[in-house]
Amino acid sequence: MGNRLKHARSPYLLAHADDPVDWYPFGEEAFQKARAEDKPLFLSVGYHACHWCHVMHRESFQDPEVAELLNRHFVPVKVDREERPDVDAAYMRALVSLTGQGGWPMSLFLTPEGKPFFGGTYFPKEDRGGLPGFRRVLLAVAEAWRAEREGLEREAERLAQALWRSLTPPPGPVPEDAEERALEALWRGFDPEWGGFLPAPKFPQGPLLLYLLALAWRGEGRAREMLRRTLRGMALGGIYDQVGGGFHRYAVDRFWRVPHFEKMLYDNALLARVYLGAYKVFREDLFLRVAWETLDWLLSLQHREGGFYSALGAESEGEEGRYYTWTEEELAEALGEHFPLARHLFALGEDLEGRSVLTAWGEKEVREMLGEAFPAWRKEVRQRLGRARWQRMPPDLDDKVLAHWSALAVRALAEAGRLLGEVRYLEAARKGAHFLVRTMKRGGLLRHAWREGRLGEEAFLADQAFASLALLELYAATGEWPYLEEARRLAEAAWAELRGRGGAGGLPLPAREVEEGALPSGESALAEAFWRLQAAFGGNYRERAQILLEEKALWLARYPQALPGQLWVHRLLLEGSELAVPTPSLVLEELRGLYLPLTQLVSGPAGALAGLEGREPGKIYLCREGACRLPVESVEGVLGEVQALYSSDVSM
Repeated sequence: MGNRLKHARSPYLLAHADDPVDWYPFGEEAFQKARAEDKPLFLSVGYHACHWCHVMHRESFQDPEVAELLNRHFVPVKVDREERPDVDAAYMRALVSLTGQGGWPMSLFLTPEGKPFFGGTYFPKEDRGGLPGFRRVLLAVAEAWRAEREGLEREAERLAQALWRSLTPPPGPVPEDAEERALEALWRGFDPEWGGFLPAPKFPQGPLLLYLLALAWRGEGRAREMLRRTLRGMALGGIYDQVGGGFHRYAVDRFWRVPHFEKMLYDNALLARVYLGAYKVFREDLFLRVAWETLDWLLSLQHREGGFYSALGAESEGEEGRYYTWTEEELAEALGEHFPLARHLFALGEDLEGRSVLTAWGEKEVREMLGEAFPAWRKEVRQRLGRARWQRMPPDLDDKVLAHWSALAVRALAEAGRLLGEVRYLEAARKGAHFLVRTMKRGGLLRHAWREGRLGEEAFLADQAFASLALLELYAATGEWPYLEEARRLAEAAWAELRGRGGAGGLPLPAREVEEGALPSGESALAEAFWRLQAAFGGNYRERAQILLEEKALWLARYPQALPGQLWVHRLLLEGSELAVPTPSLVLEELRGLYLPLTQLVSGPAGALAGLEGREPGKIYLCREGACRLPVESVEGVLGEVQALYSSDVSM
């Protein structure tokens, strides 16, 4: 018969549609039932690629005995965190406040008004490994609600008020030393041997790596060291899929060896940009190769209509990582005569019940043995393993399209098309952008989620801001003005309709994330978009970026290293520049191939935009806040002006 999730759009919710649990989607119907029956709600938040979400599903939510307890004592509510990032953000902060840690599946017990009073993450069905069994938790919470309700409601109200106070601070001046204190904190936590930041588990942290990349381009020594070692460690470790390209979500150890195997669109979109930029800065072939392979993996997730699917799961054949790991026998059969050297390359070890995660720790030695033959040999090894892996059952695909994640992929592919001169990446970016604007836009806003022709109603700040930046990159890569105009429309809509909505939508808690770990915040992305729009249109866009930054001033004062997206905006406001190229220009295509992370390229007929007023065709103008250096006429002249402006030997 199924429950109320049978009409859902999300693959994660649909997987629970036949549970014996009487699930409700998050919304007023569930809260009305809780109030009418005077029951607490049980809120379960997860996502399709989450391994432990699937484990708890099999153990508890498909179990009739557990379902009977849930249905009798609670109103069960199931949420896909990727479809409702606002709900996830609001309640994850509450969970961390209650328990000191967060994670998925998120399991929270709420008052009928939606305020949390108890929670955790994964609970096994029975007591195990120091974790209380879920059945015991349900019975204990039900009894506490019956016997101690007044105290629980009082504590829930106290928590809600504390969250509103802490997550809605007043704006203020940005600390001048925020970036220096952030670098000092990062340097203290840096793992000098393997890269990344201790303790484990280690996450890629795309926004942080992009910020360090900009500083490395500027020549900052600590940033260069942290970035270079981290990118090498990740590229040669098991967190990187040595066969199929792309990165898994995180590594459970300090060595980047054993990953949590889901592969997320957003991680790989950000990391493709990091590795491509790192190649431009350090000129290491490893970084370029990883960028190419990760970009190609992004293409494998592109829907035929242009959007990008969200993720690949961690499980196949009922086991986490089965698709990606190997026994020696499987490798020997797939590789034949190549196996002895490949065994050395992959540094095999029995990581998961006799199966190995492939690393490339032996690459230096194998390269020295093979010399110039190494690239062709490695390509043959990857192809053979790829063919063998295609015979396996693949992980589940989360085939919903999320606007903000798709926009990240569009930006990465557009930037790669521009810097590498690669037409297929640029065309994929165009196709992705057109899908966003033509299919996912309604009423002036990009809607957050689409699947199989069904478009949701929710629209979030990050959707508009990330897409604005993607379109600005397409404008830089092509010079086509429709991308620039649409970027401005989306940024304006975000500013007018979505900014500061932290607790809107009926949520009893502020829906704000402070840390920018896996993704930059919508606010920092919008601030960057406004800074870039200022270069083209002038006006008050820079002031808007400053306002958005100042709204985070208190958090930047307390832990700046946790807000790399905001630090990036601070750096742009401090020393960003504009490169104005009135057309026609004989060197515009060459200029597009330069890596200038702190510079916005503005091209078009002289005088057609504020950033092109008074500019003479055939000349190139490097400016900062409208004040320009002497115009030049060649790429070499631009390089000299950039180095003079930034007072360093920057890498382009």
